[in-house]
Amino acid sequence: MVDKSKIAANAADIDREIAWFREILKTRSLLNAKKETGYQSVYDIAPPYLNGSASAFAAFINEHQLDFEERFLLALALVPHVKPELLDMFLVKNDATQQIYTEFGGKHGKNHNGFIPTGETAMFILAGNNLQKRFSLQRCFDGFHKFSRENILSLEEIDKNEPMLSGSLSISQEVLDLFTMGEIRKPNFSAEFPAKLLTTKMEWADLILNNHVMLQLREIETWVTHHHKLMKEWGMERILKPGYKSLFYGPPGTGKTTTAALLGKKTNRDVYRIDLSQMVSKYIGETEKNLAKLFDRAENKEWILFFDEADALFGKRTSTRDAHDRYANQQVSYLLQRIEDFDGLVILASNQKSNIDEAFMRRFQSSINFPMPTAEERLKIWSNG
Repeated sequence: MVDKSKIAANAADIDREIAWFREILKTRSLLNAKKETGYQSVYDIAPPYLNGSASAFAAFINEHQLDFEERFLLALALVPHVKPELLDMFLVKNDATQQIYTEFGGKHGKNHNGFIPTGETAMFILAGNNLQKRFSLQRCFDGFHKFSRENILSLEEIDKNEPMLSGSLSISQEVLDLFTMGEIRKPNFSAEFPAKLLTTKMEWADLILNNHVMLQLREIETWVTHHHKLMKEWGMERILKPGYKSLFYGPPGTGKTTTAALLGKKTNRDVYRIDLSQMVSKYIGETEKNLAKLFDRAENKEWILFFDEADALFGKRTSTRDAHDRYANQQVSYLLQRIEDFDGLVILASNQKSNIDEAFMRRFQSSINFPMPTAEERLKIWSNG
């Protein structure tokens, strides 16, 4: 249910932020035309003071300690979604070329008829003709900046040899939800997010597995519950790689998927299932692009990622004979790297352990066999049902 008080609080603070944004646009226009303005620079226009506000927007700004430039970039990415008409000033055409001024950057969308800002738009407004300032601002778009690390906003990927800053400036769906609805909605399965939320009505007590398997599962549960303490407070992040990787293997119907769902339920984590057999694309680059969207969305969310049909990518490799083989190896290498860098729990599921390449097996902290239930276990399952 929508919380109207959250929406009202966000709307009030975003209105103030947009007023600040509008003043910056006006000032840049006057400075560019060498007309009189009350400011020497757009940086003289102080952003609204948000300390003490109860809105999710204010909390986000304060929590992330955004500076002037970062707040402006966030506002620039947000405006097309909430006040698109503010950017109509950039639709003015150059009389000499009958095109939008090159220095404005910007794009038209497939459906949106207004101006979509790019990195170049941000440079024009904040840096003007100052190259030193322009180069300094590029820090906001590298992979080490909080915008990228925490999936706040990004520049659209551009074709090879196109200027880097010609990519559209895009705010993440989670941040947009937070600013407009006051909360982050759970993502739905789509091309942009190729995973489905995995849920179960069962409880942990309903899980009928042998003692050895249960002991291994408790080890995973302990890691999920206490890994922040282990890595941060105990300083193990300097020694150990982030995250925990486990292989669940066994015949169909032995509880691999249900167990993953119950681990999430027991540890209060969302579990997202990715069917690798459905995700692998015949088009070069598409599989990596789909995986990138998934992992970018999952960063810092405490999600559990459950990769079903892992054999589709992690099956035993053959010698590289042609371009198709090289591409397949490229897909595997990309997924391995993203899994290794992910700081949460990743579970891969396969029907047979022997189907998984031994080189990949060395990356897992645990591999858990889900055998067919014994007669006694089948009786318990039947009795519970």
